[in-house]
Amino acid sequence: MADEAAVRAQAEAVRRLKQDKADPDEIAKEVAKLLEMKAQLGGDEGKHKFVLKTPKGTRDYSPKQMAIRERVFNAIIACFKRHGAEVIDTPVFELKETLTGKYGEDSKLIYDLKDQGGELLSLRYDLTVPFARYLAMNKITNIKRYHIAKVYRRDNPAMTRGRYREFYQCDFDIAGQFDPMIPDAECLKIVHEILSDLQLGDFLVKVNDRRILDGMFAVCGVPDSKFRMICSSVDKLDKMPWEEVRSEMVGEKGLSPEAADRIGEYVQLHGGLDLIERLIQDPKLSQNKLAKEGLGDMKLLFEYLTLFGIAGKISFDLSLARGLDYYTGVIYEAVLLQQENDHMEEPVSVGSVAGGGRYDGLVGMFDPKGRKVPCVGVSIGIERIFSILEQRVEASEEKIRTTETQVLVASAQKKLLEERLKLISELWDAGIKAEVLYKKNPKLLNQLQYCEDTGIPLVAIVGEQELKDGVVKLRVVATREEVNVPRESLVEEIRTRTNQP
Repeated sequence: MADEAAVRAQAEAVRRLKQDKADPDEIAKEVAKLLEMKAQLGGDEGKHKFVLKTPKGTRDYSPKQMAIRERVFNAIIACFKRHGAEVIDTPVFELKETLTGKYGEDSKLIYDLKDQGGELLSLRYDLTVPFARYLAMNKITNIKRYHIAKVYRRDNPAMTRGRYREFYQCDFDIAGQFDPMIPDAECLKIVHEILSDLQLGDFLVKVNDRRILDGMFAVCGVPDSKFRMICSSVDKLDKMPWEEVRSEMVGEKGLSPEAADRIGEYVQLHGGLDLIERLIQDPKLSQNKLAKEGLGDMKLLFEYLTLFGIAGKISFDLSLARGLDYYTGVIYEAVLLQQENDHMEEPVSVGSVAGGGRYDGLVGMFDPKGRKVPCVGVSIGIERIFSILEQRVEASEEKIRTTETQVLVASAQKKLLEERLKLISELWDAGIKAEVLYKKNPKLLNQLQYCEDTGIPLVAIVGEQELKDGVVKLRVVATREEVNVPRESLVEEIRTRTNQP
């Protein structure tokens, strides 16, 4: 039980952390501890005080934050629709066995629900496994779909970097038997369109192939049983130098130093068509059936990307080894780059904002007869994108509108509430976004101030004289210009001035 001295000491610790500008996650943890101690201390007659906070790894979204999110979602959905995708939805929880064994090491992050009598359930961890279950269950062999929904992971949250326990995923997938690499190239085109459209800054899409990786491991002398383990080590190369990754492979995962050195020769390579051509000629890799297949497809992919005009932003990178167990072919990851400066030779990655790949075996895992439906897809890392855009808005102090109201219906004199209500009703019925202040006799100054505060661009003012003349005075808030508009033309005038069709 916390005593007052302990609470005072904890409060002092929090104050020092804030003063030292410590890691926001650490501050949040210590603040939560302080609130808990205060709650234990109790208030009135030692009653337990309830601490109001969101659960760990989750957050609320203010109207301003939601306005940014909506803008991003709209851009992404417009892109998905431009490419002819349909939309589906699936339950937020699945049968536990649907999710079991699909995520490799990450399975420990799945949220299991308490047994509610009869069915063991888990919250969905991503949108891909539910999609595969949906295809197998409904015997669908051909669909292009997008799905935007929340997923859940019992991860250690790093909320400042856009990592949460509850977060949105935006997925686009193409399922069906098609000629090689055409759908895969379209997925990469979609990533390119979305990241360009959102203007997040310079980015690079790294691509590799599960078959090239597995072939490379085989020719380097990695035993089959260690493929996945070594794969997850290689995947750390974007965060750790090769020396550290090598010592993890040899020291922790028991790989021979010779095999590790051979892997090192390959995984530090990245480039384009020239590198693919070089590897196709590689005496060791060309002897491996899997690697040869993968490299042939990679060459084809780059030819299609060149036709799409985006090959310049794509890098064939042998260190890319996305962790999920279900990938079978091409894999890719988009990273944002920090701008080059005097101290840096190359642009540095500031984190992944999209990823995906081909998973031809996942649907077959759910089909009683093991019928396979080849799939390729991409997931846009929406939370990371929101974090970046929110920080940018904060830094630029850009004013974000949280409503879309086009006009406020106002009056300059008293006793005109009825006329205001009549006019606003006409506007609503004509599809105009309009508001009115909920007061019988509001002051004109207060009404104008409300428009300034909320960014409403126009004010429609009704007064006795205007009513007699059959006009409405339309005021432009920004310039204070006023014009009398015939009542029957008001809707048209508002539409024209707010660029609404």
